[in-house]
Amino acid sequence: MKEIELVRIYDHEQPDGYRILVDRLWPRGMSKVRAHLDSWDKQIGPSSELREWFNHEDEKYPEFKEKYFKELDQNPYTAEFLADVKAHLAKENVLFLYGAKNKKCNQAVALKEYVLNHLH
Repeated sequence: MKEIELVRIYDHEQPDGYRILVDRLWPRGMSKVRAHLDSWDKQIGPSSELREWFNHEDEKYPEFKEKYFKELDQNPYTAEFLADVKAHLAKENVLFLYGAKNKKCNQAVALKEYVLNHLH
């Protein structure tokens, strides 16, 4: 099985792989051509309420992650998303693209953990 990699969509160096934008909102200033996406799975992103509450405040990250995992457990799209990621991982790396500046505390980091916990 290949790997899930986290990539900030604005980074100049972009590894190869199946490119999934996991943000609910389109990244500001990014053209669709430059984004070069294979998929935009906005349904898998955190709810607007949760995203606004979190506000990228590092101290809220543990609670954000817990709440986001609950949302993912209840999201009717999660099973389809997991199946899609698993299918692509069989043949290539999967890139979770996100726009957040913080590379350690964001929804893509949490989503990768969630997916890895549910793929095995």
